[in-house]
Amino acid sequence: MENRKRHEALNWASSFLKEKKREPEAGELLLRHVLGDLSRTELLMGLNDPMTEAQRASFEAAVKQHGEGVPVQYITGYEEFYGRRFIVNREVLIPRPETEELVYEVLKRAETRFGDQKEIQTIDVGTGSGAIAITLALENRSLFVSSVDIAAESIEVAKENSRRLGADVRFLHGDLLQPWIEKGEKADIVVSNPPYIPDWEIEGLETIVKDQEPMRALSGGQDGYVFYRRFMEELPQVLKPKAIVAFEVGHDQGQTVAEMLRITFPGADVVTVRDISQKERMVIAEIGFSKY
Repeated sequence: MENRKRHEALNWASSFLKEKKREPEAGELLLRHVLGDLSRTELLMGLNDPMTEAQRASFEAAVKQHGEGVPVQYITGYEEFYGRRFIVNREVLIPRPETEELVYEVLKRAETRFGDQKEIQTIDVGTGSGAIAITLALENRSLFVSSVDIAAESIEVAKENSRRLGADVRFLHGDLLQPWIEKGEKADIVVSNPPYIPDWEIEGLETIVKDQEPMRALSGGQDGYVFYRRFMEELPQVLKPKAIVAFEVGHDQGQTVAEMLRITFPGADVVTVRDISQKERMVIAEIGFSKY
């Protein structure tokens, strides 16, 4: 890369990433990171500024990494979620905007159903980076949030995010709801963004996802429903008489998961919720509450 000014470096990155069939906008994110986490405004105001040799080398290396399929977030080491910065690495799934909508739905319903309760026992299953658990704990101080992950490596990332962001979250190492079943503890809210991609569909994913993000956070078994079926067995053992269950689901899984919940909890108010793209990406069950 011969160019020395920031705008010239961006032009090079855009062309390079297009050739590699990557989003050219990633170049801007990487340049802002290399220059010291500049805001977009700061970058735009200094597009004619020269780059040092060290900055040029770092930027070129980062762009080439992304060109080879490494997600931008694994290069920069973070992703924004609900207005906060979360550390991410190859041990955790990169938080998605759709999951912010799941958090919003849980917060809204927690306030409506448990607004007067001083301590709302909340469980986040498959915590990964801790994005859901930490956000819930910080957004509503009445939520006593516990979380679980089967991977100790993921829990370490979540604990670091919790420490940096000042969240009071309990992290457990275990398989789905087993830690609570073993302890005999009950919950008011269970929320999860479990692995839900069918195994046959994984091969068709972009390489930047299937070859980079942890497979344990993607694969939902042969048909994509293996974890939801397990939840239907375990949820009745941990929920209080009045409770909320909130799942993120694949774009075509909403009705099936909703029916699973209706069968498991007869009389529950179960709804599918569309995301900003108008896809059914959330299923919410309110159990034991009066509908009137």
